[in-house]
Amino acid sequence: MLNYHRLPVNSFKRMHSKYLPLLGSLFITTLIVSNIIAVKVGMFGTLALPVAVIVFPLAYILSDVVTEVYGYAAMRRLIWTGFMCNAVAVLLFAIALRIPPAPFFDGDSAFARILGATPRILGASFVAYLVGSFTNSFILAKLKVKTQGRFLWLRTITSTLIGEGIDSALFLTLAFAGIFPRADLLSLILAQWLFKSAFEVLATPFTYALVGFLKRSERIDHFDTGTNFNPIKF
Repeated sequence: MLNYHRLPVNSFKRMHSKYLPLLGSLFITTLIVSNIIAVKVGMFGTLALPVAVIVFPLAYILSDVVTEVYGYAAMRRLIWTGFMCNAVAVLLFAIALRIPPAPFFDGDSAFARILGATPRILGASFVAYLVGSFTNSFILAKLKVKTQGRFLWLRTITSTLIGEGIDSALFLTLAFAGIFPRADLLSLILAQWLFKSAFEVLATPFTYALVGFLKRSERIDHFDTGTNFNPIKF
């Protein structure tokens, strides 16, 4: 465990961080991009999955990194910022879809198919994102205190297994229950969960390298002792 200054709760608000804005921007980018490309289903070996499965796990890796280095409160603010940015993107897509196409523009149906997600899909996506993200960050922060900062690999994998599992189950159930047969829905949830979790495991060396670099550069190793874990507290 690195012997850096353990900052008090919410001290990130007063701390000059060189890299937190960049991490936040990358986190929000992965969220918006994953929502856009999720309409395409690709083949991953024998599995047919939304291609967003190669992007969305990056959001969980970034969430792990921010929680580990800067703490739960910093990640809580970032989760809500990502939610609001997603909502703005959806609103702007809806406005663009309502503008009549020019007579010579022949791609309006394709444009609508890509960006015109149904309210049910959007609602499922937002709920799954919030619950999964907060669960992931909460578990990681609690385990860090419990393990006294040791076993980063165990903490990131455990939090992701639970967070991604909740995210996949909530989204697919809320979006497709009653549309897909129950057996097919369960198989899809399991396949997507395992794929995302395997992504996290394979990315563990990268997570270690990034966390180590940030702790050395920022001179911070935040422990969430005494943190208020209320997800709606700002």
